[in-house]
Amino acid sequence: MTNRTDGADRTDRTSRTDDTARISALMENAARAAAPVVRGVDDAQLGLPTPCAEYDVRALLNHLLHVVIGFQALAAKGTADFSTTPDYVAEGGWRDRFAAETRKLAGAWARPGTLEGVSGGFGMPQLTVAHMVLGDMTVHAWDLARATGQDFTPDGPALAELAPAFAELAPMARRMKVFGEPVPVPEGTPAFETLLAATGRDPDWSPRPANA
Repeated sequence: MTNRTDGADRTDRTSRTDDTARISALMENAARAAAPVVRGVDDAQLGLPTPCAEYDVRALLNHLLHVVIGFQALAAKGTADFSTTPDYVAEGGWRDRFAAETRKLAGAWARPGTLEGVSGGFGMPQLTVAHMVLGDMTVHAWDLARATGQDFTPDGPALAELAPAFAELAPMARRMKVFGEPVPVPEGTPAFETLLAATGRDPDWSPRPANA
């Protein structure tokens, strides 16, 4: 006779495995949407401002690469040092490296058990940590696109995952100074612009003209 508890355990394990595969696939999709923007940044644009006031294009590229690399360790419930950021851009090959590191990121979060328990680095649920890096790839791709005059369309399923996750994460993120104060947007604003506003970004941001 099959024990009902054993059956429930198997169902639960299957569900967690499915969630892990889903999150990893969303990371692949988000990276695929971001990669053309990163590759489209011209060296002459590295000093341009971005919607993140503390970062120019070069600094934001370095930050994004550092996040993608660091969150590979966090997938295994390890730790990552974000107190300093290496100058990956100065090392060269950063466009190809972004593509390579995002593949490693998705692979790291695809391993069994990745979403179980609490992050060793942040002390928060692993799913929340996964949402953080998924959000960074999506939102910072928009930042870079706006700064460098490129088009960017977020991955639809990734955006659907992030909308409720960021709504839950936002109060803590504002206390940690990761998000700014929300920017008011009118009712009926599209989902991605609403998400950007929740992080403290102006969805209508554009670089100031050189003579402004």
